[in-house]
Formats: sequence, C-alpha cells, structure tokens
Amino acid sequence: MNFNKISVVIGREYSTRVKKKSFLITTFVVPILFAAICILPSVLMMNVKEKSQSVAVVDNSGIVMPYLTDSEAATFTDCTSQNVETLRGSVGKEGSDVLLVVSPLDSAKSVSIQVYSRKPAGVDFYSSIADKANRAVEAYRIKSYNIEGLGDIMKQVKADVKVSEFTLDDSGNATVSESGIFMIISMILGMLIYMFIAMFGATVMSSVIEEKSSRVVEVLISSVKATELMFGKIIGIALVALTQFFLWIVLTVVLVVAAGAVFGFSDMASSAQMAGMAQTGMEGMDMAAVAQGGELGVILATLANLPWLKLIVCFVIYFILGYLLYASMYAAIGSAVENEADTQQLQLPVTIPLMIAFFIVFFAFRNPDSAVVWWGSMIPFTSPIVMIARIPYGVPVWEIILSVALLVVTFIVLAWASAKIYKAGILMFGKKSSWSDLFKWLKQN
Repeated sequence: MNFNKISVVIGREYSTRVKKKSFLITTFVVPILFAAICILPSVLMMNVKEKSQSVAVVDNSGIVMPYLTDSEAATFTDCTSQNVETLRGSVGKEGSDVLLVVSPLDSAKSVSIQVYSRKPAGVDFYSSIADKANRAVEAYRIKSYNIEGLGDIMKQVKADVKVSEFTLDDSGNATVSESGIFMIISMILGMLIYMFIAMFGATVMSSVIEEKSSRVVEVLISSVKATELMFGKIIGIALVALTQFFLWIVLTVVLVVAAGAVFGFSDMASSAQMAGMAQTGMEGMDMAAVAQGGELGVILATLANLPWLKLIVCFVIYFILGYLLYASMYAAIGSAVENEADTQQLQLPVTIPLMIAFFIVFFAFRNPDSAVVWWGSMIPFTSPIVMIARIPYGVPVWEIILSVALLVVTFIVLAWASAKIYKAGILMFGKKSSWSDLFKWLKQN
C-alpha cells in the first residue's frame, strides 16, 4: 500500500466532512444540549416554587387535623362541621382548591383519606399528606397503649443508619466513594462508545455506498488501490469523529462553567472543598468530616477520586480500536451493495454484538466482576463498550492490556478480510450480494 495516497484520501475525507453544515450544526448544538442536561435540573430546583393551595379538611377521625400544619405549598382549614357534598361542589370554584376527607378510625386504628380536586394536586402534595396522616395514626396507636413514655421510647428505637462508602487503594489509603456515581459514569461511557461506534461506522458504510452507486468509485480506483481507498476513508472519518468528540468536551465544559457562574451555584464551594480534601486521602478524617460536604460533597468527592486520566486514555483507545474494527466490517458491507436498503441482511450480524455489549453494560454496574461482564470485556466485539463501563469500578492493568491486545489482533484479521471483500465488491454492479458472495470474494487471491 502507498501511504502517501492513503494520506491524500484521509485529507479528502476529513476536509469534505468538517466543512459540511451538518458537522458544524451537530458540533455546536450537541454541547448546548449536554450543558442543558447538566445545568437545567439545578436551575429548575432553585427557581421553581410550588403554587400554594387552600385545602378544606373534613376530619372524621379527630386525630389527623392537628398534624396538617400550614406550609408554603398548602394552607389547611378545618371544615369538619360542614357538609361534604356542599364542599365537593365548591372545590375549585368559590371554595378551596382541594378537599381532604378523612374517614373515621377503623378496627385496626387506622384511617383512609379521599382527596378531591379539579386537577391533580401533584405527587409531592399527596406524599406530604400521607406522611402526616401516618404520623397521626402512629401517635394515636402509641397513646392507646397507655404506657408512660412509650412515645419517647419509640422515637429512640427508630433508626436512620447512614452508610458511607470508602475505596481502598493498594497502599491502604481510603477515599470517599458513591456507588451511584460509578453506575452513572459506567452507563454514560458505555452509551457514548456504543453511540460513536454505531454512528460513525454507519457513516463509513453510507459513504462507500454513495460513491459506489454514483460510480465515483470507478474514477477513484483509477488513481488509488481499493484497499488504500478503504483505509483512507476509515481513518479520515475516524479523525472527523475524534475532532467532533473533543470539541464537544471542550464546549460542554465551557458552557457548564459559564452557566454555573451566571446562575451562581455558590453552595457548591464548600462541597468542592470537601472533594479536594477527599482527593488528598482520608488520613485524619472522620465520618463527621465526610458528612460536612453533604450529599453533593460526597458526589464531588467521588468524582474527584475517579481515575480520570485512565478513563480518558482508555476511552480514546477503545473508541479508536472499536471504531476501526466495526468500520472495516461496515466498509466491506457497503462495498457489496448498491443502496442502503440491501444492507439489512448483511448488517444484522455486525449490529448484534454491539447490541449485546450495550445490554451487558446494564449488568456491569451491578456486578462488574461477574463472569458475563468479564468475558464481555475480553471478547473483541463487545470489549470496547463493556470494558470502559468496568473501569470506574477498578480493573487490573493486565486485564486492560489483554483486552486491548485481543482487540488489536482481531482488528488486523478483520481488516485484512474486509479489504479483500472491499477490493472484489466495490466494482460489482447489477447484482444483489449475499453472505455466500462475501465468502467467495474472501477466498479469492
């Protein structure tokens, strides 16, 4: 192969695609969407307030009303002496927004509640009412036992155990961790690898089909070899993918930081300080110090303790190798057909391993060292997605090296096979190819 000619094909593919409007639009729109996903929940929580509702209460039990205290979300009025049907007729009109009817106490010393309103009052409202009613029933039951100090005893019996997670390194140093964060990072990384491989691999196939159907490939083949054209196209699109990916990261970080400054998330400062303390190790820190940062502090501390350099390096390696593996197969499929409608039958065996890898990711955060997940991270057709989902939980270096080695060897073999199919199929016209045709081309010298 002539590497000078391959570099020309790479340059052509790269420059053609980065100048397209679709590339520019997705490059700048996607980071805005990512930043919005990161920022909007916090902005909404800070600025959205519940509308205050007036609630008429008919308490036939005589025990619930004292627990229905007014708040910003609702004001309660005791209407037990009034007619229920009259109150129901006035709900949402000249009367209250909500009618609450509490049943009399039953044989189990409990109550049931009916809520009437013109439109649903919201999940938080119903949850609050249920919580207050439960506390009223519990207090009544405790009082009915006539045991002195039973209420205080029950309060002391109730427990609220908080579990703090710490991860030990090889030196025995402990750092704050949170399993939920590992799960989210694993899912995000696995989904990104899956999305990029599927998206850009399909781009290679579409590009090959477009050039073949328009007969442009006949002109290109007269200047470069078929294999040089295939590898130049694959590498050129890979560079486009990496360019777009890194631009997404940079632009998303800039937008998130800028939005954080504009909306003033000042309460994150103490939590960020907590994350910095966790990053330096846990010597001399106790549970109280960990709790000072609150839930957000634990999250930031966990994020700070993740092996980001290892994650980024492995992400790039697995993305490149996974993309090259599947792109070579997609290129071979594209060379065997003249339109995308004919790719369904040939494409299915290629997409199934990707889908299997995607489903294995959902088991990775439950048990990252299980046999299914381990083998999924070693088999080359699933390892780019599964291994990157395992890394946040800690993976020995030898496993990563073995996985990458198997992936490289498999890519070399498949690239050689795909090049033979591409060379034979790219100039085949007027015949719908099947898998038997692909195997026949593979056997040709």
